[in-house]
Amino acid sequence: MSNETISFFENVNRYFDQAAFYTKHPQPLLDHVKQCNCTYRVEFPLRHDDGTIEIIYGWRVEHSHHKLPTKGGIRYSPDVNEDEVQALAALMTYKCAIVDVPFGGAKGGVKIDPKKYSLPQLERITRRYTHELIKKNFIGPAVDVPAPDYGSGEREMAWIADTYLAMHPLELNALGCVTGKPVAQGGIRGRREATGRGLFYALREACLQTEDMKVLGLATGVEGKRCIVQGLGNVGSNFAIIAQEGGAIITGIAEFEGGIFNHNGLDINLVLAHRKEFGSILNFPDAINFANSMELLEQDCDVLVPAALENQLTAKNAPLIKARIILEGANGPTTPDAEEILVSKGVLIIPDMYANAGGVIVSYFEWLKNLSHVRFGRLSQLAEEKSENNLLRAIEQATSTQFPETERKRIVHGSDEYDLVISGLEKTMIDAYMQILEIRNQKQLKNLRTSAYISAIDKVATTYDQLGIFP
Repeated sequence: MSNETISFFENVNRYFDQAAFYTKHPQPLLDHVKQCNCTYRVEFPLRHDDGTIEIIYGWRVEHSHHKLPTKGGIRYSPDVNEDEVQALAALMTYKCAIVDVPFGGAKGGVKIDPKKYSLPQLERITRRYTHELIKKNFIGPAVDVPAPDYGSGEREMAWIADTYLAMHPLELNALGCVTGKPVAQGGIRGRREATGRGLFYALREACLQTEDMKVLGLATGVEGKRCIVQGLGNVGSNFAIIAQEGGAIITGIAEFEGGIFNHNGLDINLVLAHRKEFGSILNFPDAINFANSMELLEQDCDVLVPAALENQLTAKNAPLIKARIILEGANGPTTPDAEEILVSKGVLIIPDMYANAGGVIVSYFEWLKNLSHVRFGRLSQLAEEKSENNLLRAIEQATSTQFPETERKRIVHGSDEYDLVISGLEKTMIDAYMQILEIRNQKQLKNLRTSAYISAIDKVATTYDQLGIFP
């Protein structure tokens, strides 16, 4: 059977089985690790203003309870289904394990197109969905912690938190029931752009590997790398902005309305302003329009960043891909059959379960903040600044020099919440990539995805084994 007809969850399990071959865990344990522990399907009515009633369908899947709480976003999409939610929940388990975040994997989905509902309707849908999760104990700071995903954002997370608080007025850690909240309502600075920033760190670490870049015929470092980005949502847009600031050249952007391309580069900030004004990226000055955005993915570039939805690179278009590096911003954008073709062409694929882990890493920091009830940096920032200031004064006295005021402020600036979040994200992404590389080199593997899965499988299976579930 062609992989293009296989379900998303089956694709995830196919990758799992390929990696499990290189581990020594017993098959019953491996079978347990890859299956979903709990799948909850809900449906509830929504009354429209004209009196008609629509049935809303939703899911929440908890893939693995090897660590609690489970963690994963809530997707609002007319195409969401149970198989997709199960696949995404499984990927969350492996993603958390790869970056050493102590959560099991979970995912949620509501089958709606949010653009077709009014704000009051979206609020009622979100609160009712949350109420359904509360009734079956599928949400809570120690049980299951949702987050934003495709089609949802800070607003929806604020509604979820408020609904949970209303149902648990005496729970001290109630705000930890969901992450991705507005900062004023228990969120954390840096969460909004975390996935895109983590994606940039993943690309940077890959590009710093001299031997890998030599094989690809590319110079070391991100600077000058020509990137085509598919998707200008939260992930794609933030990655493009940060990558451009880091010296990369954004040559192409693909969206649902079409694509634009300029071999000399596109200013991402001007593109975003253009889309805001005209409602489309098309007809951007000095750019070539592509009516079919999928054709843009086949243009020559150094880095292709699929940051939209799953199954974008398939056996059909993989032979036409000219990129040297695939940086997976979306979940499951490359099918197994497509990966075999791309790897055989020598393409370096930085897998989704590592590359887009920035969101869950910073969500972990937000969850910790909610449990500790104190903003990161609040206790130490001023003390750091005073200490640095004293040191500068001592240097000035000893050398008879005077630091300019702007330079002084830069040097003595103590780490605030944003600084600490970004530092923690960067360190986590670096460490995880080094672990994946070590496994690849030890086992002489051809691709990073298998290495990443091996890392995840070993960590999850070892935890289950230590819990005595399989004596």
